[in-house]
Amino acid sequence: MKAIVCNEFAPVEELQYIDVPDPVAKKGEVVVDIKACGVNFPDGLLVQGLYQMKPPRPFIPGGEVAGVISQIGEGVSHLKVGMRVIALCMLGGYAEKVACPATHVLPIPDAIPDDEAAALVTAHATAHHALKQRAQIKPGETLLVTGAAGGTGLAAVQIGKLMGATVIAVCSTQEKLDVAKANGADILINYTDTDLKTAIKEVTDGKGVDVVYECVGGDAFHACSRSMAWNGRLLVVGFASGTIPEFPINLCLVKGYSVVGVFWGSFTQHQPKDFAANMHELLMWYVQGKVKVIVDGVVPLEHAKDALNKVMGREVKGKMSLRP
Repeated sequence: MKAIVCNEFAPVEELQYIDVPDPVAKKGEVVVDIKACGVNFPDGLLVQGLYQMKPPRPFIPGGEVAGVISQIGEGVSHLKVGMRVIALCMLGGYAEKVACPATHVLPIPDAIPDDEAAALVTAHATAHHALKQRAQIKPGETLLVTGAAGGTGLAAVQIGKLMGATVIAVCSTQEKLDVAKANGADILINYTDTDLKTAIKEVTDGKGVDVVYECVGGDAFHACSRSMAWNGRLLVVGFASGTIPEFPINLCLVKGYSVVGVFWGSFTQHQPKDFAANMHELLMWYVQGKVKVIVDGVVPLEHAKDALNKVMGREVKGKMSLRP
């Protein structure tokens, strides 16, 4: 089969599109013939050796796919060959086939197109877990989302609105803010033409924000860390700006708020029952039209480098998808 392979940690341009052996379903696994694979910011970090996880090389990146089961391993009884599924594979998704633990494979309704199904897993599931388990957000609270037009940012806007929050979207351009507004944002802040800390103070009448979904890092993080409400929750999701901030710990002491890490991949391992329940709820929301995956572009698998560069350059509104 064809796959995108990372031989050594290096710039995205060093990835290779080559032939590799087809995977075989081991005990407790299934093989999925991939129809679409989601492209995520951490994929670009991973191949450069800049992510929290550093897999042995060579490896195939890509953690979320949609496709059809072609093989069933020993001990798997709840899935069948020919079943249409989404799979959280962690690695191996930038390929024509992938072997995946059956526990991380879910049947999907026919109403969900392949590209949207593949892009639903990481972004929406991260936002869902962050707001539900980590922030325990309540109706009537304020939620500020940085990078609100990106894949996981848009998901946070949609889900935060669905859970009853007043959503403040923070973006770098008016075009991106328009996308956030179309997905449910109540208040819009363009941080390139205003001071973010001052703007947050104004739109919250000086009270600060109850929950911040922070996936940019750098200056945006610092502004948010000084704009929290009492009993607030500052969710650390990612660092799309490329700058991992240092946090003055006295801020959360004086202001009485919590800094909460969000690492969805670990959540799926440590709390598999909660992960399964979350995915069931997400799929129901999708079918009911309460959440929507915005796919900004679909490209052939062999052009994965182009898709990754667009995502890493923060040029994407919503998600990118690869098709083998």
